[in-house]
Amino acid sequence: MSLRHPDERHPDKRAAFEPLAAPIAADPAMPRPVTTLAGGVLVLLRAVTALAWGLTVVIDVPPWVHSLAALATGELDVPSSAADYDVSDAVFFALVATVAVVQLVFGILVLRGSNAARVIVMISSTLTILASFAAWWDGSSDITIRTTLITLALDILVLLALSSRSAAAWARRGDRRRRRRRRR
Repeated sequence: MSLRHPDERHPDKRAAFEPLAAPIAADPAMPRPVTTLAGGVLVLLRAVTALAWGLTVVIDVPPWVHSLAALATGELDVPSSAADYDVSDAVFFALVATVAVVQLVFGILVLRGSNAARVIVMISSTLTILASFAAWWDGSSDITIRTTLITLALDILVLLALSSRSAAAWARRGDRRRRRRRRR
């Protein structure tokens, strides 16, 4: 056991706090990190489940499909028609499809290395998590497997994956590369 001076830093340990704007060195040839891949795929899966849920509302499907949609989307009572939302089928599906397309675009942008898309997805996940907490706090919603637990877990996983140091370094590397191309 060696005694070290308290100011001497161990090379394998990080400080408990890091500056917000600390530069993260990234190799230009850095491969896509697993965390970015996982975060992007989870965003794409959220888009696909939103689209599937919208279809189960608009199209007449068997009851077991509604049960699967309820499990996948976190909705306790999946409506059997868009009329349950007081809108027409076309308007309802257009809204759901728009949300799904936006999620698909952001998922693809995250996978391609866009730092702006990564940050927007993390902000969106944070707001969704906060909304679930607020609904739980005021008693209007329970967090269970049949309600919001699955979507909440997906949002937390997306947030954890995309906020990793490797995902940030890789996305920032991609943004720098695109800026250099535009200058040429």
